[in-house]
Amino acid sequence: MKDTFSERLLDWHKENPRPLPWKVRKDAYAIWLSEIILQQTRVEQGTSYYLKFVEHFPTIQDLAAASQDEVFKLWEGLGYYSRARNLHVTAQFISTELDGQFPTTHDAILQLKGVGPYTAAAIASFAYNLPHAVVDGNVYRVLSRIFGIATPIDTTAGKKEFTQLAQSLLDKEKAGAYNQAIMNFGATHCAPRKPKCRTCPFRQDCKAHQENAIDRYPLKSKKIKKRTRYFHYLLLNNEDSIWIEKREAKDIWRDLYQFPMIEHTVLLEDKVALEEILPEWLKDMDWKVLKQSPPYRQLLTHQEIIANFWELSISKKLTGIENNYTFIQRSDTRKYPYPKIIDRYLNDQNLYLF
Repeated sequence: MKDTFSERLLDWHKENPRPLPWKVRKDAYAIWLSEIILQQTRVEQGTSYYLKFVEHFPTIQDLAAASQDEVFKLWEGLGYYSRARNLHVTAQFISTELDGQFPTTHDAILQLKGVGPYTAAAIASFAYNLPHAVVDGNVYRVLSRIFGIATPIDTTAGKKEFTQLAQSLLDKEKAGAYNQAIMNFGATHCAPRKPKCRTCPFRQDCKAHQENAIDRYPLKSKKIKKRTRYFHYLLLNNEDSIWIEKREAKDIWRDLYQFPMIEHTVLLEDKVALEEILPEWLKDMDWKVLKQSPPYRQLLTHQEIIANFWELSISKKLTGIENNYTFIQRSDTRKYPYPKIIDRYLNDQNLYLF
């Protein structure tokens, strides 16, 4: 079957094209941008972000010239913000160090910040038709099912086995078309749930289909352990100003903005409980609870965040920076990039404070 795999796959793709906006442009910048956005993101969600980015930053020089806050604000809601950070840093590197010229070899592309083996292979093949096979979640699923590979994909042995198999199946003369075909086949036909086995061109040879074990593949050796964290956000209102800060620690959401936050071991239920954990500088002020939110939840890869929002009024008039917090006009609140959980809260309030 290996001898006819690429031919059957390419024939299927001719009959089942998948129009996507980044396919219109063949330049490496647009392809790189789309691939970074689609890391950890479904096409349905990533498409609108891609269109926003190419509208705001038509060239890599435009992206390089933007501030980090501008990039993060445009990225807001997409998650995994290290991608946005790497996107911006790489754009600046290419603009200043490479005279705005995107690398043209696989090895040079692989050296870019935020680019791993899959992304490098995708850019190299789509932009320059270089013979490097992509191996992503779709490819793992397709190959593991069709060839009945039981090696866990999250092990060194598994990654090596699948990479070698993918490279051996690659049509080197049509690398870009082949890579696009196998990714689209996995996304739309050999899907995680309810794959279209009845019309599959590999049905007669598919090991998983023969074993009636479609749901078994691909295999993983580990289960992700998640921890729960409780955040208490304080919306400190003073006349027409509110306090925010930029997260700078090496933790989730680095370089995004938030309201003053207290992390605690549990979710607090009332003002009395809140008062016990307030910082001393705030306890000394005349403050009053205006509103307490119900819990908001955001599920990340390795942790779940549960947050309460406490809107407080404070009487002491402060200016400038105090305790690392910046005072801004409430009308400017939405200009800053926030984690999704804060953005959801702001949207739910109908902006009555902002």
